[in-house]
Amino acid sequence: MPGDALNCWRCGTEVADEPLPLSRTAECRHCRAELHVCRMCEFYDPGKANACREPVAEPVSDKTRANFCGWFRARPGLTAGGADPAAEAARRQLDDLFG
Repeated sequence: MPGDALNCWRCGTEVADEPLPLSRTAECRHCRAELHVCRMCEFYDPGKANACREPVAEPVSDKTRANFCGWFRARPGLTAGGADPAAEAARRQLDDLFG
């Protein structure tokens, strides 16, 4: 399934050569971005407190730098910039509907 691919949050390149779970030192081979970051996590949600849906996670100040969060789970299906394809599709539909 295309949505199941693990992609770099920064450049969108597929991350197929990194073992799972991602280590804190994992990097994208294309752009060298750190991969164990909030922006690449399943729980990342900018609309929530501390931008995290996991209520017991400690706050992380820089969401684009590697961290030691024990709740981290790599989120498949990201596009460049960390956007969620389903959210982007929904946003386009709303824009088409409301202008």
